[in-house]
Amino acid sequence: MGISERRFREQEQLKQLIVAQSWSIVAEEGWAALSLRKIADAIEYSVPVIYKHFSSKDDLIEYFTKEGFRLLAEQLAYAISQDDSAEVKILHIAEAYWSFAFTHQKHYEIMFGLGIPTCEAIQTVQEKRKTSEILLTVIEEAILQSNRTDTDKYLKMKTFWSIMHGLVAIELLSVNQKSIEPSAILKDAVDGYIKSLIN
Repeated sequence: MGISERRFREQEQLKQLIVAQSWSIVAEEGWAALSLRKIADAIEYSVPVIYKHFSSKDDLIEYFTKEGFRLLAEQLAYAISQDDSAEVKILHIAEAYWSFAFTHQKHYEIMFGLGIPTCEAIQTVQEKRKTSEILLTVIEEAILQSNRTDTDKYLKMKTFWSIMHGLVAIELLSVNQKSIEPSAILKDAVDGYIKSLIN
């Protein structure tokens, strides 16, 4: 192994150490507690060393946000991988979205700004667009099925995200109940959404 190759591998290992320590801080103390200084102290490196990999806290947040949207896109794509009707696919997307929010709660918080402001760069990440494209494809299927060519697919997509995010946020912020299982309210809301789209 050459010197440059070894140096590259060492830098990659250091980056993964920074990521792992960052996640540990977030898991124990929440996103607001994350700082480059705290990470540097925990892994016993100087802050300038951290800067070589992440230029700021926002840079780290963007890293985890991209990771979160990538994971969400994978779950949504898997949820519609079967040759089902558009209605069933929408229901499966809703269930997968709900499941993701509770099994990847810290990711969800930073992806959608629960409890901490999101940085501007997050709004344009490709991973976020991928999740929208998956839903948009299914909505287009449903619109074709309904023969309602005047339906605004982008409006319907935003309506769906609003329903899902609103219900998930209420549940995540509730002190009384947190459930990985989709709630009756979610099922009722998605049912109504599907009927408005198809009928």
